[in-house]
Amino acid sequence: MSGAEPRPFCAAIDWGTTNMRLWLLGRKGTVIARRASGEGMRACMPDRFEAVMEAHLTAAGAPDDLPVIVSGMAGARGGWAEAPYLDAPADLRDLGRNALRVPSARRDVRILPGVCQRMAGREDVMRGEETQLAGAVAAGTVAGLFCLPGTHSKWARLEEGRLTGFTTFMTGELYALMRQHSILRDTLGEGDADPGHPAFGNAVDEMLSEGAVTAALFSLRAAALLSGTGAEELRARLSGLLLGSEIAAAVSQERPEEVQLVSAGGQAWLYETAFAAAGIASRTLDGAELVRRGLFDAACILWPERMAP
Repeated sequence: MSGAEPRPFCAAIDWGTTNMRLWLLGRKGTVIARRASGEGMRACMPDRFEAVMEAHLTAAGAPDDLPVIVSGMAGARGGWAEAPYLDAPADLRDLGRNALRVPSARRDVRILPGVCQRMAGREDVMRGEETQLAGAVAAGTVAGLFCLPGTHSKWARLEEGRLTGFTTFMTGELYALMRQHSILRDTLGEGDADPGHPAFGNAVDEMLSEGAVTAALFSLRAAALLSGTGAEELRARLSGLLLGSEIAAAVSQERPEEVQLVSAGGQAWLYETAFAAAGIASRTLDGAELVRRGLFDAACILWPERMAP
């Protein structure tokens, strides 16, 4: 960080299971410096969190007294320090007020809580996605249905800045398991699913109208054996079946006018195409921008005195 750059207000870290992203932020939330690496929670357990953080802060030119706000898996059980969950329904503006201070850290480090849902039969948890949703609230989107894809996709409902409920779908993990460990492994070949293939949209439609996903999955094997269906089509159909099943379940109680999709890149393309096939309007939001906005908003609550020039 050169002498011409402003003094940062705080450092913000999005610490996932396999990756971490760090930003030095100014008093208006502008990015002064950034770092990213594959040193997620798994690489830092049990006692490397502070060393990894400090190495990246040094590389970014952070002052020794700069406070740090963290979201994600660093606050999980077995992470750096367990930050207790907030119970849904939860006001997302309370994340900062309930941040856990890491007692062992040399500098002021606060970890934001996750959110849990304790309803019997619908128990659920999230860590990291709630900060993206808080970023959406800070940016002015205080209500709506959100889809946050990933290995474990989250669907969340916001009302007046409150997270009223959410559901996790293991779609990404199921796709990986089917590709690597199921009877379909040898028929799917290499490469990613192409959402532009007609089989993808057809499979989404099928799940929205019928929903018998386990039977449809075995039909992939039979199609390869009996009809010689190629691997490219089978991969597209597998992806469409799983995404279609997810969407059908997520919108079964209400048909939303629009879904706020928090994603980017190829994953965003998959979901955008699936929503179009389902006849659902969607708006794609940048997840990195949202988590950074949510972290900054919480930091402003924690350290208002640092906002002074």
